[in-house]
Amino acid sequence: MRRQADRDLKLPEDDEIHFAEEAVEEPPERQGRVWKVMVVDDEQEMHDITRLALDDFSLEGRRLRFLSAYSGKEALGMLESHPDTAIILLDVVMEKEHSGLEMVRVIREEMKNSHVRIILRTGHPGQAPEREVIGKYDINDYKEKTELTAQKLFTSVMAALRSYRDIQIIDRNRRGLEQIIDASADLFKQQSLGKFATGALTLLTSLLHLDDSSLYVRTTGLAASCKEGSYRVIAASGRYSDCLDEGSIPEEIVRDLRQACRDRKSFFSPDRYVGYFQSNNGFENILYLKPHRPLTHVDKNLISIFSTNVATALDNIHLNREIVETQKEVVTTLGAVIDSRSKETANHVLRVGEYARSLGLFMGLPESQLEVLSLAAPMHDAGKIGIPDAVLLKPGRLSTDEFEIMKTHTLIGYDILKGSGREIMRAAADIALTHHERWNGGGYPRGLRAEEIPLYGRITGIADVFDALNRNRVYKKAWPRQKLLDFFHRERGGLFDPDLVDLFLDHTDELFAIYKAYPDRDIYRGNEDAEPFREVTP
Repeated sequence: MRRQADRDLKLPEDDEIHFAEEAVEEPPERQGRVWKVMVVDDEQEMHDITRLALDDFSLEGRRLRFLSAYSGKEALGMLESHPDTAIILLDVVMEKEHSGLEMVRVIREEMKNSHVRIILRTGHPGQAPEREVIGKYDINDYKEKTELTAQKLFTSVMAALRSYRDIQIIDRNRRGLEQIIDASADLFKQQSLGKFATGALTLLTSLLHLDDSSLYVRTTGLAASCKEGSYRVIAASGRYSDCLDEGSIPEEIVRDLRQACRDRKSFFSPDRYVGYFQSNNGFENILYLKPHRPLTHVDKNLISIFSTNVATALDNIHLNREIVETQKEVVTTLGAVIDSRSKETANHVLRVGEYARSLGLFMGLPESQLEVLSLAAPMHDAGKIGIPDAVLLKPGRLSTDEFEIMKTHTLIGYDILKGSGREIMRAAADIALTHHERWNGGGYPRGLRAEEIPLYGRITGIADVFDALNRNRVYKKAWPRQKLLDFFHRERGGLFDPDLVDLFLDHTDELFAIYKAYPDRDIYRGNEDAEPFREVTP
């Protein structure tokens, strides 16, 4: 009844504002897609008349939702809960003479909220002169209450909302570009690809003034399967941001996805656009958008370009991943070939790579370095390919001359690997050269000491010795677990980097679990007195 009474009220010809009798809350159905307007005034009449004058206001199909505060302190607390407030209609004099101006300072300087549009409304222009206030405070409009007719209020709010909307679009563009730039440095990683596509989707919806709730979906690659709905969400924004898999996609959208897959073409509806694009390698890509308005020919072209480019990026990612996996397999196979010549097993190089990666992870190395370390560490014994069989395959203790020959595998491996410009191969060359250097300077080939030894060499050295002691080899039996741990305790700061030993001892369960995951067959054929790791120390 109160709402109908307000609608029946007629403004006089001079368009002066009349006061309503009570505040009216927006009904729940109007509190979805709305513009939030905060009225901050210690006079109830100003709250009432603002609601009355703007009762039928809308912009781009969105109505106003009013928030009411009666003091600066109350308003600041409310703004914390509603950071998406578009406009503040702010009185100057409330609990204090300049409460409104102090609130402006807090919003801009302390809360760092530069988006909300602030319209100052004052009944005491002498206490807050317009020229002085506009120059000193970051407000967006200044109105005296005596001159503020309903039409002028409408005009001020419309201008402020358009300004706020444009600022939001610019900010969304900026965030979209930041995501794209951030992802472009590491585009060929799956996680970064998601960031890249999400950033591009955010930018697209901002440029086209679309609803920011959008999806970019890829099928599993089998055209027939997508009709049943095997989808993978590559990018999502707005209220669809939590759609990580098909089960999270609303059923009405799933129906649209199936239709696009079934018909293999894009289609438009009054309230949505479903774009279908097939990539070169057979993957099907679907773009789901919710426009506020009918899409123009230019809009559709931009959407088509976006979808095509992202589909191409996805194809490139898939191809690059295949290349990376092939490189990993080649590196691991090469390490296995080298070890097989010395009667080892392929699992030795796999384990050393996993041990090294785990130690790097425990010490907090970034993912990019962990990847390099796990691929380079299996190449540590590449130089054994140049060691004569009589030395390499001898089951017993090596003579002094034989041990000098064995030590040259570090130099041979370095010479083999150093010519490459690839990061993994350069790291492998350093590891091959330095994985037998020791913290106390007693290692070989150069007698490096402490941090003179490259980190990757120190890590791989521990990984290699741990694996050597933990398993049967042709010339010795595996050490019992406690004997092995006692050895590392004893050599902390001796043979090995003390900090790395601490990490090793703190995570022995994880490291022993790696061995169990890649076990060896029993190849012991030596004698009980054989040196436990003959190529590690003389």
